[in-house]
Amino acid sequence: MNSNPLAEVFGFPIDNRTPEAERYRKNKLCPFNNKVPSCTKDKANDPLGVCSIVEEGQTIITCPIRFREDWLIAEDASQFFFKSDASWTSIAEVRLNDKDGNTAGNIDLVLVSYDERGRVLDFGSLEIQAVYISGNVRNPFARYMSVRQRSTNFTWNGPNSPKADFLSSSRKRLAPQMLYKGGILKTWNKKQAVALQTSFFETLPRLKEAPQSKADIAWLLYELKLDKKSNRFRLTKNRIVYTEFLSALKQITTADPGKIDDFIDILQQKLDEKLEGNPPDAPTLTDLALT
Repeated sequence: MNSNPLAEVFGFPIDNRTPEAERYRKNKLCPFNNKVPSCTKDKANDPLGVCSIVEEGQTIITCPIRFREDWLIAEDASQFFFKSDASWTSIAEVRLNDKDGNTAGNIDLVLVSYDERGRVLDFGSLEIQAVYISGNVRNPFARYMSVRQRSTNFTWNGPNSPKADFLSSSRKRLAPQMLYKGGILKTWNKKQAVALQTSFFETLPRLKEAPQSKADIAWLLYELKLDKKSNRFRLTKNRIVYTEFLSALKQITTADPGKIDDFIDILQQKLDEKLEGNPPDAPTLTDLALT
């Protein structure tokens, strides 16, 4: 099956062959405000420069740094955290500890408002959630990088093609973040923002919305829209969803249960297999009744 799982490589669509795009690919640069000029995804010396993939016609962000384009996410979060005339800045990768000094993890971005003397007045947390990938994305990436200057129509026929894994993204990343870091911030009565793509948000349980004035969390939802003139994808705000912390946490961390009878059927099948393969040495209650 012919497919092309790659959308953006080192910040540019794979069919963008301008000198600027080639410069970024040749030098392995990141155009989205990484902590250093180079891409550092996966390996600093051999970065996996895939910003987004294509799945069923959708462009899906798979690198959290991709959300930093033009610092739109910081601007949107600041409007939820602070008054319009506040002076603020952002600090990346801030460690958050519990009362015993154990780390609850790093906050992606902390937005800090400050006074004319540079003293902290208030702060809020901004977490960025890209989508995990199942399958192998390095193989098509390596192939594209090796043939990009010779071929104008890249396709990938290899096995184990990369796909978006929305479920793992929420269970392994988003839910633990809300439990540990989010719980501490809620106790401090500090607002939180989460930046993610609309398609990811729509895979979550439906969250009960709240008025902005009563909200603890702002879900900042974005899309990648193609600017045909420049042949670049642009991060574009779709909408903001406001929720209270506890109701959102409960909905995200509570699974929708299946039927208990189905689970009992599985147990019965496994019990039958176990007993058939290893009959019990001790008598059963039925055996005792017959003696």
